[in-house]
Amino acid sequence: MNFIMQPWTWYLSGTVIAFVMFLMLYFGKVFGVSSFFRNICAACGAGKRIKYFDFDWKSQMWNAWFLVGAIIGGFISAHYLTNGDPILISKATIVDLKALGLSSPVSMQPDELFGVHVLSTFKGWMVLLGGGLLIGFGTRYANGCTSGHAISGLSNLQLPSLIAVIGFFIGGLIMTHFLLPYLLP
Repeated sequence: MNFIMQPWTWYLSGTVIAFVMFLMLYFGKVFGVSSFFRNICAACGAGKRIKYFDFDWKSQMWNAWFLVGAIIGGFISAHYLTNGDPILISKATIVDLKALGLSSPVSMQPDELFGVHVLSTFKGWMVLLGGGLLIGFGTRYANGCTSGHAISGLSNLQLPSLIAVIGFFIGGLIMTHFLLPYLLP
């Protein structure tokens, strides 16, 4: 039990992800969480008005079970497979967070950015709404999310996924170094 309650090393986690990707490729499935949202829209009848949502969404229901499993797995991990210690991050990251006025995370992320109190400010709502809008637009524009492109697309050697992943990294660097300091409280 001790083995499962501690963080897994990168090569063990990577091996598990590679095995799952091999199985998905073998069975002709494509991984991506954002594709499930397309299924929801299609199931709700959006295909009657928008061609993008006009497809056999029932053939993609395995993706719904994948997402449900991810949510259940996250719940089990957060509530039953943790010893309560804060997430381990490097000392350099702690220094960088403090330079931005953020504390070291006591759970998974800094409370100043993701705490419930963020919802009590106009700026907090605008950042959440703007971020959600940009993520939704970006996911559709890139024809997939970061997990879909970086894990599934790259394992299929798709050039558009490589371009998307490079764009995700560039966007993350721009956000971290240029925009985040202006968005903080």
